[in-house]
Amino acid sequence: MSWIAIGGTEDIPLRGARCVATPLGRIAVFRTVENRFFAIEDRCPHKGGPLSQGIVHGAQVTCPLHGWVISLETGKAQGADEGSVRTFALKVEGGKLLISSDALVSMTA
Repeated sequence: MSWIAIGGTEDIPLRGARCVATPLGRIAVFRTVENRFFAIEDRCPHKGGPLSQGIVHGAQVTCPLHGWVISLETGKAQGADEGSVRTFALKVEGGKLLISSDALVSMTA
């Protein structure tokens, strides 16, 4: 697997997100209060809301449009809601965020 640098860990505030534009869509990169990083598609499976603008709590994000809760670890909707978004491999090396090159190749869910 190859990796692409997308920025530094300091670029994302605790409980915040930033987006990476790809030829096939936007990927939201989140940082939890526990200083963990996750990358998922930036669209809620419900109505396509921008998850990057949602509230991060634990390892989940709440969509700002209709309150759906999405797991940052699995991409699956929580509770009674159904649906999912694609997750992407992400790693941290020396303060740099690296995303799997697979994120730029195929975003089919």
